[in-house]
Amino acid sequence: MTPREGAPSTKVTDHVRLAYFAWITVCLLWGTTYLGIRVALETIPPASVGALRYLAAGGALAVILLLRGERLPGPRHWWGLTLLGFLMIGMGNGGVIWAEQWVPSGVAAVVVACSPFWMAGIESVLPKGERLSFRGAIGLVIGFLGILVLVWPDLTRGGDRGRLFAIGVVALQLACIGWALGSAYSRRHAREENALGTAAMQMLFGGLIMAIAATLRGEWTHLTFTWRSGAAELYLIVLGSLVGYSAYVYALKHLPLSTVSLYAYVNPVIAVVLGTLMLGEPFGWRVVVAPLLVFAGIAVVKMYGGAGRSPRAAKAQAAA
Repeated sequence: MTPREGAPSTKVTDHVRLAYFAWITVCLLWGTTYLGIRVALETIPPASVGALRYLAAGGALAVILLLRGERLPGPRHWWGLTLLGFLMIGMGNGGVIWAEQWVPSGVAAVVVACSPFWMAGIESVLPKGERLSFRGAIGLVIGFLGILVLVWPDLTRGGDRGRLFAIGVVALQLACIGWALGSAYSRRHAREENALGTAAMQMLFGGLIMAIAATLRGEWTHLTFTWRSGAAELYLIVLGSLVGYSAYVYALKHLPLSTVSLYAYVNPVIAVVLGTLMLGEPFGWRVVVAPLLVFAGIAVVKMYGGAGRSPRAAKAQAAA
């Protein structure tokens, strides 16, 4: 084989290696952002948290790429990137921020861990998507049972606290749906674009959407900072978005969706530990049992999700 013939294969291997590094980065960093959001919300209104985060991170990444001589996606791609910004940032991350006004950060992370279920369900109804088998459906039931174990006592508490908690749980499910829809769309339509340029534009459009929401809600007049909330917002901008979101988009471009979505195993563990140690959030048997049920459900979906696949084939795809 000549060097010319071997070059494409080497390039693909390098991209895959970097994609796995990016995926590990997502697993670690995004588990910490639930704590960051909770602290930022102490003085920053919810839509403003997301607007400042993504406009700053997207703008910084765009400037870095332009200084490096790289091109950003042109106007013909803006509609699709605006849609992704709405689904994954405005609806996805925005739903998490909104929910954490009333839902503890660790609980929010466990609820968001059901994102792979929504991804599997959405894939099963899309054209050329992977159909969900009976065993895969059982996995969904197991996972959602874990979520029910976690949130049911607070949902049935009654009063304003129970009502607001319920609103938060609904917001988290909408966030999961938006993230799953955006991920499925991104896998089908954004694969040929520069991954970092795509991430920059998605963050800019998503941040603009959240800035419009903040303006309509009159949040800017209530915007204040303390050293805690300011540090948390800066952390979300730099590590949560500039690094984390860029890494997610890169991993999504070069790795199977089933592999990328496994970050949901790691994030809740980190978020629960940080929420307990740093914010004094409650840690009881439900916080232990619920993630185990969710993870068991995810495992079943990964192994047996597709209709008509043998267990060996399912395991091979789950490990891809």
